[in-house]
Amino acid sequence: MNLTLKIWRQKNANDKGKMVDYKISDVSPDMSFLEMLDVLNEQLINSGDEPVAFDHDCREGICGMCSLYINGEAHGPDRGVTTCQLHMRMFKDGDTIYIEPFRAKAFPVIKDLVVDRSAFDRIQHAGGFISVNTSGNTIDANAIPVNKEDADEAFSAATCIGCGACVASCKNSSAMLFVGAKVSQFALLPQGKVEATDRVLNMVKQMDDEGFGNCTNTGACEVECPKGISLENIARMNREYLTASLKG
Repeated sequence: MNLTLKIWRQKNANDKGKMVDYKISDVSPDMSFLEMLDVLNEQLINSGDEPVAFDHDCREGICGMCSLYINGEAHGPDRGVTTCQLHMRMFKDGDTIYIEPFRAKAFPVIKDLVVDRSAFDRIQHAGGFISVNTSGNTIDANAIPVNKEDADEAFSAATCIGCGACVASCKNSSAMLFVGAKVSQFALLPQGKVEATDRVLNMVKQMDDEGFGNCTNTGACEVECPKGISLENIARMNREYLTASLKG
C-alpha cells in the first residue's frame, strides 16, 4: 500500500506544533501500525531527518503506552485493540491517515506524539492501593471468601491499562472511566473495603486537581476503550463517592 501520513510534529511542550505530510510506500497490510511508523522513521533517519517520537513498550496490548489518535479515534478504527495491535489491513491503498497525540490539558505533549500521562500515576498514588501489614501476618489468598460475581467484576475493572483512550475520546477530557475502574477493582473486594472511604475521596480529588473534566454520559470512553471497561464503573464510583461523602 502507498499512504499519505499527516503527523503532528511538536518539538516540546512550549512549541506550537503542526501537521507534517509524509509519503510512505510498499506498506504490508500485515504490518502493525507501529511497525509502519518504524519503517517511516528508518526512512527519515536515512535521509537525515529527525524521526517521529512516539511511545511504545510491550507491543502486546498490555502496557497502554502506544496511545495515538488516528483519524479522529483513540487507537484507530479497530475496536478492542491498542495502537500496537492495530494492523494496516484496516486501511486502504492511497489512504490519508491523520496521526496525533492524545489531546487533554492533563496530558501535555512532551514531543511529537508522546504525551505526559503521569497524572494517572498521581491519581493511583492517591488511593489505588490497599495497606496491608504482611510482616509475619500473611494469610492464604483463599482465606477470605469472595462472591464470584464480585470477583468477576473486579477482575474486569482491573483490566484497565491506563492508556488514556477514555480521556482522549471524551469531549470533556474526563478521566472518570479510568478512576471508576481503579476504584471498582478494590471496592468490590473485601480487602479493599477497609480504606474505601478515603480511597474514593482522595482519587476523585486528585483527578479534579489534575484538570480532567467531568462525565456527561456520552459513552465515547467505553466505545474507544481497548479493554471494554464498562460505564457501570463510573456509576459505582459515584455511589462510592456519595457514601464516602455522607460518612464525612
